[in-house]
Amino acid sequence: MSRITPLTIDELSERGVDVTPFLHDFAELPGSVATLGYRPDILNGTLVLWQAVMGAGSLPDELKYLAGYLASMSAGCQYCSAHTASNAGTVGDSAKVAAVWEYERSPLFTEAERAALRFAQLAGMSPSGVRDEDVDAMKEFYSETEIVELLAVVALYGFFNRWNDSLATHLEPTPFKFANQTIADHGWHIGNHA
Repeated sequence: MSRITPLTIDELSERGVDVTPFLHDFAELPGSVATLGYRPDILNGTLVLWQAVMGAGSLPDELKYLAGYLASMSAGCQYCSAHTASNAGTVGDSAKVAAVWEYERSPLFTEAERAALRFAQLAGMSPSGVRDEDVDAMKEFYSETEIVELLAVVALYGFFNRWNDSLATHLEPTPFKFANQTIADHGWHIGNHA
């Protein structure tokens, strides 16, 4: 149960929050929106950042969500892990989501994806596990602009990892079902998000 009562769509509307942009990327309104809505200015700033990081750039959406998944699992956030895995499966290949923990060996992943996923997994740790050689491996495949884009994904999810874990945000049905069927064998569990 969420530690702060989530606002309803009507209550968000009364505060001037339009939920339409959030439903573009999610099957249900994310619980974080329903709590960030207590401060519409922070919620709107978060939406602008979300759109800049996840809606723009040159990296494929699937890679961004897989990176967000690995970073969120590294940070221990089951809520964001379920969301990012579910979104990766929606925009890409569910088989890749199921095999992402074998990214170093699985033929489903390219060398470029391996470098990016390793970087994301290490960057999601606290403290960061990224070393010079990890950045050098990224530079073999990605421009510095793309490296910044990927790190922005990890950092964005760092915010949401802390937000959702601290408030025990209730996990919505769509990401719960996907996570339960696809990533539960890799250490995912609903935790305090039931």
